[in-house]
Amino acid sequence: MSTAVLAGRPAAVPLVLPERFERVPVMAAVALLPWLGVLAVCHETPWVVLDLLEFAALLSLDAALRHRRSAAARWAGGAVALLLAGDALADIACAGPGHAILAALVMACCVELPLAAVCVLLGRAVRA
Repeated sequence: MSTAVLAGRPAAVPLVLPERFERVPVMAAVALLPWLGVLAVCHETPWVVLDLLEFAALLSLDAALRHRRSAAARWAGGAVALLLAGDALADIACAGPGHAILAALVMACCVELPLAAVCVLLGRAVRA
């Protein structure tokens, strides 16, 4: 019995995403490829490595979701979220003043952190 029930509070209802969200990791991985090319041309090796890790983790999450309810989806979802949150933090910390910091904040708030949340929810939705 959950502690919420014992305390007299209703148990929280888990947030479940629609099935169409299961394609988000692979779409995000494909969308990351052009940016990886830009970073490689600019010789931004540390960022290329970080984004390659994100790419691999997104594909791992997609593979775990495709193998219908693999327990690895929880780990892959968490790994993607950790990498994306770290990337957002590093982008903001390394951005210069003015438009660079604004761009980093917009990218973090509108792309990286929402994608991280979706990946965590996808991983949690798996019933192993």
